[in-house]
Amino acid sequence: MKTCQLLLCLGLWVACTVSKPTEKKDRVHHDPELSDKDHDDAQNFDYDHDAFLGAEDAKTFDQLTPEESKGRLGMIVGKIDLDNDGYVTEGELTAWIKKAQKKYVYDNVERQWQEFDLNQDGLLSWDEYRNVTYGTYLDDPDPDNSFNYKQMMVRDERRFKMADKDGDLIATKEEFTAFLHPEEFDYMKDIVVLETMEDIDKNGDGLIDLEEYIGDMYNHEGDANEPEWVKTEREQFEEFRDKNHDGKMDKEETKDWILPSDYDHAEAESRHLVYESDQNKDGKLTREEIVDKYDLFVGSQATDFGEALVRHDEF
Repeated sequence: MKTCQLLLCLGLWVACTVSKPTEKKDRVHHDPELSDKDHDDAQNFDYDHDAFLGAEDAKTFDQLTPEESKGRLGMIVGKIDLDNDGYVTEGELTAWIKKAQKKYVYDNVERQWQEFDLNQDGLLSWDEYRNVTYGTYLDDPDPDNSFNYKQMMVRDERRFKMADKDGDLIATKEEFTAFLHPEEFDYMKDIVVLETMEDIDKNGDGLIDLEEYIGDMYNHEGDANEPEWVKTEREQFEEFRDKNHDGKMDKEETKDWILPSDYDHAEAESRHLVYESDQNKDGKLTREEIVDKYDLFVGSQATDFGEALVRHDEF
Protein backbone atom coordinates (compact mmCIF):
# COMPACT_ATOMS: atom_id res chain seq x y z
CA MET A 1 0.00 0.00 0.00
CA LYS A 2 1.25 3.49 -0.75
CA THR A 3 1.89 5.71 2.23
CA CYS A 4 1.99 8.79 -0.03
CA GLN A 5 -1.81 8.71 -0.42
CA LEU A 6 -2.27 8.69 3.35
CA LEU A 7 0.28 11.46 3.82
CA LEU A 8 -1.49 13.52 1.17
CA CYS A 9 -4.82 13.19 2.95
CA LEU A 10 -3.22 14.06 6.29
CA GLY A 11 -1.54 17.06 4.72
CA LEU A 12 -4.86 18.30 3.35
CA TRP A 13 -6.48 17.76 6.73
CA VAL A 14 -3.78 19.80 8.47
CA ALA A 15 -3.97 22.52 5.83
CA CYS A 16 -7.71 22.86 6.46
CA THR A 17 -7.33 23.16 10.23
CA VAL A 18 -4.14 25.21 10.71
CA SER A 19 -3.37 28.69 9.42
CA LYS A 20 -0.31 30.89 9.68
CA PRO A 21 -0.63 33.90 12.01
CA THR A 22 -0.83 36.58 9.31
CA GLU A 23 -1.85 34.50 6.28
CA LYS A 24 -5.46 34.89 5.23
CA LYS A 25 -7.18 31.62 4.37
CA ASP A 26 -9.65 31.92 1.52
CA ARG A 27 -12.47 29.37 1.58
CA VAL A 28 -14.55 31.04 -1.12
CA HIS A 29 -14.87 29.13 -4.40
CA HIS A 30 -14.93 31.47 -7.40
CA ASP A 31 -15.21 30.51 -11.06
CA PRO A 32 -12.08 31.85 -12.77
CA GLU A 33 -12.06 33.95 -15.92
CA LEU A 34 -12.17 31.97 -19.15
CA SER A 35 -9.00 33.62 -20.42
CA ASP A 36 -6.36 36.08 -19.28
CA LYS A 37 -6.66 37.88 -22.64
CA ASP A 38 -8.85 40.90 -23.35
CA HIS A 39 -12.23 40.11 -24.90
CA ASP A 40 -12.09 42.45 -27.87
CA ASP A 41 -13.36 40.83 -31.07
CA ALA A 42 -12.47 43.96 -33.01
CA GLN A 43 -8.81 43.11 -32.43
CA ASN A 44 -8.79 39.31 -32.40
CA PHE A 45 -10.67 36.24 -31.21
CA ASP A 46 -8.00 35.03 -28.77
CA TYR A 47 -10.33 35.25 -25.78
CA ASP A 48 -12.99 33.20 -27.58
CA HIS A 49 -10.43 30.56 -28.60
CA ASP A 50 -9.25 30.18 -24.97
CA ALA A 51 -12.83 30.07 -23.73
CA PHE A 52 -13.99 27.48 -26.25
CA LEU A 53 -10.97 25.16 -26.11
CA GLY A 54 -9.03 26.01 -22.97
CA ALA A 55 -5.81 28.00 -23.22
CA GLU A 56 -3.49 25.05 -23.83
CA ASP A 57 -5.58 23.34 -26.51
CA ALA A 58 -6.22 26.68 -28.21
CA LYS A 59 -2.49 27.00 -28.92
CA THR A 60 -2.45 23.75 -30.91
CA PHE A 61 -4.89 25.14 -33.49
CA ASP A 62 -2.54 28.02 -34.32
CA GLN A 63 -0.26 25.53 -36.07
CA LEU A 64 -3.01 24.15 -38.33
CA THR A 65 -4.06 25.27 -41.78
CA PRO A 66 -7.57 26.76 -42.04
CA GLU A 67 -8.86 23.54 -43.59
CA GLU A 68 -7.31 21.44 -40.80
CA SER A 69 -8.83 23.75 -38.19
CA LYS A 70 -12.25 23.45 -39.81
CA GLY A 71 -11.97 19.68 -39.90
CA ARG A 72 -11.04 19.38 -36.23
CA LEU A 73 -13.72 21.90 -35.26
CA GLY A 74 -16.32 19.85 -37.13
CA MET A 75 -15.36 16.80 -35.05
CA ILE A 76 -15.62 18.82 -31.85
CA VAL A 77 -19.15 19.90 -32.79
CA GLY A 78 -20.19 16.24 -32.65
CA LYS A 79 -18.98 16.06 -29.04
CA ILE A 80 -20.82 19.23 -28.05
CA ASP A 81 -24.15 18.05 -29.51
CA LEU A 82 -25.01 15.80 -26.58
CA ASP A 83 -28.48 14.75 -27.77
CA ASN A 84 -27.27 14.16 -31.34
CA ASP A 85 -30.11 16.18 -32.86
CA GLY A 86 -27.80 18.00 -35.25
CA TYR A 87 -27.93 21.30 -33.35
CA VAL A 88 -25.77 22.94 -30.69
CA THR A 89 -27.78 24.88 -28.13
CA GLU A 90 -26.56 27.55 -25.74
CA GLY A 91 -26.89 25.02 -22.92
CA GLU A 92 -24.76 22.43 -24.70
CA LEU A 93 -22.19 25.06 -25.57
CA THR A 94 -22.09 26.27 -21.97
CA ALA A 95 -21.52 22.72 -20.72
CA TRP A 96 -18.71 22.24 -23.28
CA ILE A 97 -16.97 25.49 -22.28
CA LYS A 98 -17.15 24.61 -18.60
CA LYS A 99 -15.65 21.20 -19.30
CA ALA A 100 -12.88 22.73 -21.43
CA GLN A 101 -12.08 25.14 -18.62
CA LYS A 102 -11.89 22.30 -16.08
CA LYS A 103 -9.46 20.22 -18.13
CA TYR A 104 -6.92 20.40 -15.30
CA VAL A 105 -9.50 18.74 -13.03
CA TYR A 106 -10.06 15.85 -15.40
CA ASP A 107 -6.33 15.47 -16.02
CA ASN A 108 -5.78 15.22 -12.27
CA VAL A 109 -8.52 12.61 -11.93
CA GLU A 110 -7.06 10.61 -14.81
CA ARG A 111 -3.69 10.44 -13.09
CA GLN A 112 -5.17 9.33 -9.79
CA TRP A 113 -7.59 6.88 -11.41
CA GLN A 114 -4.73 4.65 -12.51
CA GLU A 115 -3.51 4.38 -8.91
CA PHE A 116 -6.88 3.57 -7.39
CA ASP A 117 -8.60 1.34 -9.96
CA LEU A 118 -6.57 -1.69 -8.94
CA ASN A 119 -8.52 -4.32 -10.89
CA GLN A 120 -8.74 -2.02 -13.94
CA ASP A 121 -12.45 -2.65 -14.48
CA GLY A 122 -13.18 1.01 -15.21
CA LEU A 123 -14.94 1.42 -11.86
CA LEU A 124 -13.70 2.32 -8.40
CA SER A 125 -15.19 0.79 -5.28
CA TRP A 126 -14.98 2.35 -1.85
CA ASP A 127 -12.91 -0.62 -0.73
CA GLU A 128 -10.35 0.02 -3.49
CA TYR A 129 -10.07 3.68 -2.55
CA ARG A 130 -9.90 2.93 1.18
CA ASN A 131 -7.26 0.24 0.77
CA VAL A 132 -4.97 2.42 -1.34
CA THR A 133 -5.42 5.53 0.79
CA TYR A 134 -5.61 4.05 4.28
CA GLY A 135 -4.08 0.62 3.77
CA THR A 136 -0.95 1.38 5.80
CA TYR A 137 -3.01 2.62 8.73
CA LEU A 138 -5.47 -0.29 8.51
CA ASP A 139 -2.63 -2.83 8.46
CA ASP A 140 -0.80 -1.26 11.40
CA PRO A 141 -2.83 1.37 13.28
CA ASP A 142 -0.75 3.99 15.06
CA PRO A 143 -2.47 4.89 18.35
CA ASP A 144 -0.99 8.39 18.30
CA ASN A 145 -2.52 9.21 14.92
CA SER A 146 -5.51 6.86 14.92
CA PHE A 147 -8.02 9.59 15.78
CA ASN A 148 -7.09 11.75 12.78
CA TYR A 149 -6.98 8.79 10.41
CA LYS A 150 -10.35 7.51 11.60
CA GLN A 151 -11.86 10.96 11.20
CA MET A 152 -10.45 11.32 7.70
CA MET A 153 -11.68 7.87 6.66
CA VAL A 154 -15.19 8.54 7.97
CA ARG A 155 -15.25 11.88 6.21
CA ASP A 156 -13.97 10.38 2.96
CA GLU A 157 -16.55 7.59 3.08
CA ARG A 158 -19.37 10.08 3.60
CA ARG A 159 -18.16 12.16 0.64
CA PHE A 160 -17.72 9.03 -1.50
CA LYS A 161 -21.31 8.00 -0.77
CA MET A 162 -22.53 11.47 -1.70
CA ALA A 163 -20.64 11.37 -5.01
CA ASP A 164 -21.93 7.84 -5.75
CA LYS A 165 -25.33 8.70 -7.20
CA ASP A 166 -26.77 5.17 -7.33
CA GLY A 167 -25.59 4.23 -3.84
CA ASP A 168 -23.77 1.01 -4.74
CA LEU A 169 -20.43 2.21 -3.28
CA ILE A 170 -18.88 1.88 -6.71
CA ALA A 171 -17.88 5.08 -8.50
CA THR A 172 -17.66 5.78 -12.19
CA LYS A 173 -14.89 8.13 -13.29
CA GLU A 174 -17.35 11.04 -13.29
CA GLU A 175 -18.48 10.18 -9.75
CA PHE A 176 -14.86 9.90 -8.65
CA THR A 177 -14.29 13.35 -10.14
CA ALA A 178 -17.16 14.64 -8.00
CA PHE A 179 -15.55 12.97 -4.98
CA LEU A 180 -12.15 14.58 -5.56
CA HIS A 181 -13.49 17.97 -6.69
CA PRO A 182 -16.92 18.38 -5.05
CA GLU A 183 -16.92 22.16 -5.52
CA GLU A 184 -17.26 21.59 -9.28
CA PHE A 185 -20.58 19.71 -9.02
CA ASP A 186 -23.94 21.18 -8.00
CA TYR A 187 -25.11 18.00 -6.29
CA MET A 188 -21.98 17.98 -4.10
CA LYS A 189 -22.31 21.52 -2.79
CA ASP A 190 -23.98 20.45 0.44
CA ILE A 191 -20.98 18.29 1.35
CA VAL A 192 -18.61 21.19 0.62
CA VAL A 193 -20.62 23.36 3.01
CA LEU A 194 -20.83 20.61 5.66
CA GLU A 195 -17.08 19.90 5.59
CA THR A 196 -16.28 23.61 5.77
CA MET A 197 -18.56 24.09 8.76
CA GLU A 198 -17.04 21.09 10.52
CA ASP A 199 -13.55 22.53 9.99
CA ILE A 200 -14.46 25.94 11.42
CA ASP A 201 -17.06 25.04 14.08
CA LYS A 202 -14.85 24.42 17.12
CA ASN A 203 -17.57 24.23 19.79
CA GLY A 204 -19.60 21.67 17.89
CA ASP A 205 -22.91 23.55 17.87
CA GLY A 206 -23.30 23.18 14.10
CA LEU A 207 -22.93 26.92 13.53
CA ILE A 208 -20.07 29.36 12.90
CA ASP A 209 -19.78 32.31 15.27
CA LEU A 210 -17.63 35.40 14.73
CA GLU A 211 -14.61 34.16 16.66
CA GLU A 212 -14.67 30.80 14.87
CA TYR A 213 -14.93 32.62 11.54
CA ILE A 214 -11.94 34.85 12.33
CA GLY A 215 -10.02 32.03 14.02
CA ASP A 216 -10.16 29.98 10.84
CA MET A 217 -8.48 32.78 8.90
CA TYR A 218 -6.16 34.27 11.47
CA ASN A 219 -4.17 32.93 14.43
CA HIS A 220 -3.50 35.63 17.00
CA GLU A 221 -0.65 33.83 18.78
CA GLY A 222 -0.47 36.57 21.38
CA ASP A 223 -0.45 39.40 18.84
CA ALA A 224 -2.72 42.13 20.20
CA ASN A 225 -2.60 44.17 16.99
CA GLU A 226 -4.77 42.59 14.32
CA PRO A 227 -3.96 43.26 10.67
CA GLU A 228 -6.36 45.63 8.95
CA TRP A 229 -7.83 42.83 6.82
CA VAL A 230 -8.93 41.00 9.98
CA LYS A 231 -10.89 44.03 11.14
CA THR A 232 -12.47 44.19 7.67
CA GLU A 233 -13.46 40.51 7.92
CA ARG A 234 -15.12 41.15 11.29
CA GLU A 235 -17.21 43.86 9.64
CA GLN A 236 -17.98 41.57 6.68
CA PHE A 237 -19.23 38.87 9.05
CA GLU A 238 -21.47 41.21 11.03
CA GLU A 239 -22.86 43.15 8.06
CA PHE A 240 -23.05 40.58 5.25
CA ARG A 241 -22.21 36.99 6.24
CA ASP A 242 -24.57 36.77 9.22
CA LYS A 243 -27.68 37.72 7.30
CA ASN A 244 -30.19 37.32 10.14
CA HIS A 245 -27.82 39.01 12.63
CA ASP A 246 -28.07 36.30 15.28
CA GLY A 247 -24.30 36.24 15.75
CA LYS A 248 -23.76 32.97 13.89
CA MET A 249 -23.72 31.57 10.35
CA ASP A 250 -25.98 28.61 9.64
CA LYS A 251 -25.76 26.23 6.68
CA GLU A 252 -27.43 28.56 4.16
CA GLU A 253 -25.41 31.58 5.25
CA THR A 254 -22.21 29.55 5.01
CA LYS A 255 -23.20 28.36 1.54
CA ASP A 256 -23.79 31.95 0.39
CA TRP A 257 -20.32 32.81 1.69
CA ILE A 258 -18.18 30.00 0.25
CA LEU A 259 -20.23 29.23 -2.88
CA PRO A 260 -21.42 32.65 -4.10
CA SER A 261 -23.63 32.95 -7.16
CA ASP A 262 -20.97 34.46 -9.39
CA TYR A 263 -21.41 35.87 -12.87
CA ASP A 264 -21.47 32.85 -15.20
CA HIS A 265 -18.67 33.52 -17.66
CA ALA A 266 -19.29 30.31 -19.62
CA GLU A 267 -22.97 31.09 -20.08
CA ALA A 268 -22.20 34.62 -21.25
CA GLU A 269 -19.60 33.34 -23.73
CA SER A 270 -21.96 30.72 -25.15
CA ARG A 271 -24.60 33.43 -25.73
CA HIS A 272 -21.97 35.51 -27.50
CA LEU A 273 -20.82 32.64 -29.72
CA VAL A 274 -24.39 31.73 -30.69
CA TYR A 275 -25.30 35.35 -31.42
CA GLU A 276 -22.28 35.81 -33.67
CA SER A 277 -22.68 32.49 -35.54
CA ASP A 278 -26.44 31.92 -35.77
CA GLN A 279 -27.08 32.87 -39.39
CA ASN A 280 -30.82 32.07 -39.47
CA LYS A 281 -31.42 33.39 -35.93
CA ASP A 282 -33.23 30.28 -34.68
CA GLY A 283 -31.33 30.32 -31.39
CA LYS A 284 -29.19 27.24 -32.08
CA LEU A 285 -26.24 26.35 -34.26
CA THR A 286 -25.71 23.76 -36.95
CA ARG A 287 -22.32 22.26 -37.70
CA GLU A 288 -22.20 24.35 -40.86
CA GLU A 289 -22.90 27.60 -39.02
CA ILE A 290 -20.10 26.89 -36.55
CA VAL A 291 -17.57 25.85 -39.18
CA ASP A 292 -18.45 28.89 -41.33
CA LYS A 293 -17.36 31.05 -38.36
CA TYR A 294 -14.44 28.79 -37.51
CA ASP A 295 -12.06 31.70 -36.83
CA LEU A 296 -14.33 32.82 -33.97
CA PHE A 297 -14.13 29.41 -32.28
CA VAL A 298 -10.59 28.27 -33.07
CA GLY A 299 -7.34 29.62 -34.45
CA SER A 300 -5.26 28.55 -37.43
CA GLN A 301 -2.07 29.51 -39.20
CA ALA A 302 -4.10 32.13 -41.09
CA THR A 303 -5.49 33.83 -37.97
CA ASP A 304 -2.13 33.57 -36.22
CA PHE A 305 -0.40 35.12 -39.23
CA GLY A 306 -3.05 37.84 -39.46
CA GLU A 307 -2.56 38.77 -35.81
CA ALA A 308 1.21 38.84 -36.36
CA LEU A 309 0.66 41.37 -39.18
CA VAL A 310 -1.49 43.52 -36.90
CA ARG A 311 1.18 43.45 -34.21
CA HIS A 312 3.82 44.33 -36.83
CA ASP A 313 1.75 47.28 -38.09
CA GLU A 314 1.23 48.53 -34.55
CA PHE A 315 4.95 48.27 -33.92
